[in-house]
Amino acid sequence: MKNPITTHVLDTTRGTPVSGMEVILESTTSGREWREVARGTTDSDGRMNDLMSGSNVPAPGIYRFVFQTGAYFRSQGIEAFYPIVQIAFEVKDSSKHYHVPLLISPFGYSTYRGS
Repeated sequence: MKNPITTHVLDTTRGTPVSGMEVILESTTSGREWREVARGTTDSDGRMNDLMSGSNVPAPGIYRFVFQTGAYFRSQGIEAFYPIVQIAFEVKDSSKHYHVPLLISPFGYSTYRGS
């Protein structure tokens, strides 16, 4: 089974995937306190396909990715405005796949619901 929650990070300034970026996946049921679900680093293609095992189905609720963007840009010798990017999203149907890509540059970012 495909991992239920995945991400992909691309550096739009360089036009390349971001490898080695630390990413944390958190969840909340109350909207107040976040708890860590998984943590890892992006692979050489900028992807994280193994945050949750295929048998670990996410419960419905609010999740967020926490991307350590500042550390990535510092490692490239680039000054950046956003040290951390947090993207919250809602899992309504546990049987669906949730792919949340991040496109970054030193002074901006964007995201969308991927497939």
